[in-house]
Amino acid sequence: MRNFDLTPLYRSAIGFDRLAQLLNDSQRGDAQPSYPPYNIELVSEDNYRIVMALAGFDRSEIDITFERDSLQVVGRKQRDSVERTYLHRGIAARDFEQRFQLANHVKVTGATFDNGMLTIELVREIPEALKPRKIVINGGENVSALEQRQAA
Repeated sequence: MRNFDLTPLYRSAIGFDRLAQLLNDSQRGDAQPSYPPYNIELVSEDNYRIVMALAGFDRSEIDITFERDSLQVVGRKQRDSVERTYLHRGIAARDFEQRFQLANHVKVTGATFDNGMLTIELVREIPEALKPRKIVINGGENVSALEQRQAA
């Protein structure tokens, strides 16, 4: 794999440093953790849902933190006081930390935990000032009326 030096981008682009940092992070070759398994769903145009399978976890062992453009889900399994001997251990109830980079103006609206499935609801709320708006062209005269006056 080829690594690209993005230093010139930092020098010439103002306000795009977050994009360059994301590109740098994606080049590092760190594999995205595969535990716990999760889905990201597009519910509607501006609504998203993250569903994580957290078998063996209790609601009190999960911590969700939302800060600016980052969502962090952390699971810390409380150890049983009873020592168990497993013949087969297929449920990987181990500690985890999962981070999601969120786009601008994406907010967390809620989370539910039911039957071992954590569901996090997200919505993109673009401020009115940043939404596209139609610009009305004022002034001037109709082009055909102007041409008629110039011809006379």
